[in-house]
Amino acid sequence: MSLKERNLFPHSSKFFQFYFYLICLVGLLSACSTVEIFVENREVPFQKTYRSFMLVNKELGIAGFSDPKLDQQVQEALEEQLLAAGLIYDAKQPDLVIRSHSNEDLRQRERVNTLNPYPFWGIRMYDPWLFNPMMRNFGSPVTTTKYALLQVILDVIDPKQDKYLMTLTGVTEVATPKSKTKITLKALEKTTNTFLEYNFTPSN
Repeated sequence: MSLKERNLFPHSSKFFQFYFYLICLVGLLSACSTVEIFVENREVPFQKTYRSFMLVNKELGIAGFSDPKLDQQVQEALEEQLLAAGLIYDAKQPDLVIRSHSNEDLRQRERVNTLNPYPFWGIRMYDPWLFNPMMRNFGSPVTTTKYALLQVILDVIDPKQDKYLMTLTGVTEVATPKSKTKITLKALEKTTNTFLEYNFTPSN
């Protein structure tokens, strides 16, 4: 029988096929971290489109992240995104100044595991895994997962009025240290895009 003729999911295993695709979908969604944006400290409204900017962290040597390498990547990515949007960097007389910083809160969540290690079998009147005393210690009933709640914060200030135009906070979760840089830059990009939407939208 050729590979094309071989049926990997016969009709008798449709239930297994459903759960197979469900697990793949859950795994894909869990790998993608969402970013929520919060807008605060709007002391003055956007009365014009700001054309130039200055980064406080860059000019004064202020770190916005505890990791120097990540901090450098954030500063470079922020400047590149603003320049790509058409703004001009002006360290002497900028239309606005931007200060970036962050906050990281270590947390953990608990998930109760199913008693049946093979849920593909479905629910039955008698489950040998549930009632077999030899299998009562099949793994821990509760799984604890540690993660970090990361906040990427941008303070946008009008230097002439010496007031906040806004404080933008991008909130996301970091599950592993390996993914921290990628997720941080993603949160920064979305947070900066929110500022650009306000800046280039009149009367907001």
